Amino acid sequence: MQSEVKHNHIISQQACLLEALGKLNSLPGNEMTLFVEDDDHHIVGTLTDGDIRRALLSGYATDGEIGPVTHRDFKYLTVGQPDIDLLRECRTKGIKVLPVLDSDHRLVEIINLSTFRTILPVSAILMAGGKGERLRPLTNDTPKPLLEIDGKAIIDYNIEALASCGIDDITVCTRYLSEKIYKHFSQPVADVMVKCVREESPLGTLGAASLIQRSDDGDTIVMNSDLLTSISFEDLYLKHRDENADITVAVIPYQVSVPYAILTTEGNRVTGIEEKPSYSYYANAGIYLISNKLLNKLRPESRIDATDFIQQAVSDGKKVVFFPVNGTWIDVGSPVDFRQATEIMRHHRNMSDNN
Repeated sequence: MQSEVKHNHIISQQACLLEALGKLNSLPGNEMTLFVEDDDHHIVGTLTDGDIRRALLSGYATDGEIGPVTHRDFKYLTVGQPDIDLLRECRTKGIKVLPVLDSDHRLVEIINLSTFRTILPVSAILMAGGKGERLRPLTNDTPKPLLEIDGKAIIDYNIEALASCGIDDITVCTRYLSEKIYKHFSQPVADVMVKCVREESPLGTLGAASLIQRSDDGDTIVMNSDLLTSISFEDLYLKHRDENADITVAVIPYQVSVPYAILTTEGNRVTGIEEKPSYSYYANAGIYLISNKLLNKLRPESRIDATDFIQQAVSDGKKVVFFPVNGTWIDVGSPVDFRQATEIMRHHRNMSDNN
């Protein structure tokens, strides 16, 4: 938040209860928390309208200082140390704003948990170089990621979802009609200045990641830009972290139904028969969380597909795990997919408007 906004949330512990009420009343409804500071500007606690009501009900005077009624056992983040588990706990408890403090307990930033669900220590790469040939003529003059669904470019849904997880290091890899994607991201999307790089030659579904500089530390989300999904990037990251994985592959359930009776055999002998069986698999969802150390082994500007990269990692003994997507997942690859995605997003918007 800007310094002016932070100032609106700060109050001296020597202020009176009535002043605190006035200051709380000036804040938006989802940000009604004050951070109480001492004379040295150290944050010593929080104050909400609930704290004030309890004080008044107990007979505390409106001109009394707020110091004695300040909530001292409060949750906060330390700058440079994102704590995903704490953020999840705060969301569960209904905490709307969370302070970020420096080593001296001075306020550095305020996180609005209505806007930022979490803060993931990862970067992101979105692949947007394809021609989208199955969607022609829609893609004759517009790259597929910029096609609008319910008034918004497909890729912007993904940028907003990443930004809501505190991810602001986002790069889009382009090739087809790249100048239009560069122009689109010349302005921030979801308050993020998205970077763009261009493949000079086709590099497959993962090779363009070699064009991006990164340290060996940390992890990167790599995903197709033409997906519409409600995947929880936070849960994906926690799975990756808890498994100490090198690659975590997001997957979707996929069922194959055979319309015939299927025989099981041994040599010439029939050992069983099953009428119209169904088989369940996990299919690649086009979303990966990959350790930077492994990504940095990509040969510069060499063509490679994600599937080949993952197979090589498995062969090399790297730890590759999967994460099932729970919710919406649409690969907008055909006119039918495009119409379905439009209907789904319109339904979501109508539901949101009605709420």
